[in-house]
Amino acid sequence: MESTEPNPTWDASAHSETVGAIEAGVGEVTYRVWGADWCGDCRSALPDFFAALDAAGVPDDEMRVYEVDRDKNGELTEEYDVTLIPTIVAERGDEEIARFEESESRPAAEFVAEKLLESDVSA
Repeated sequence: MESTEPNPTWDASAHSETVGAIEAGVGEVTYRVWGADWCGDCRSALPDFFAALDAAGVPDDEMRVYEVDRDKNGELTEEYDVTLIPTIVAERGDEEIARFEESESRPAAEFVAEKLLESDVSA
């Protein structure tokens, strides 16, 4: 999906707390992202989110991207109760520690970073 390409103009230095929180989870947090290029919310939210993951050094094997159709059907949508896109789930092992859905009012990276900090991700 093109919408998962990191935004090249996203300024990591302006978001150092967000990057730091995500960086603290490297090696223990997996990100699952559902979206589609036809979705305006995905095209708006995901490039900055993936820029934050990139800035934090999250390796590709800690990210899973699932493209959905216009009915929001796709791999693992039922298992993860995905009804809105984009949906981003951050997991530590089998525990969901953050869930961003299209209706959130803050940027995805900021929202997920806050939830990671609340869960003591680096503990």
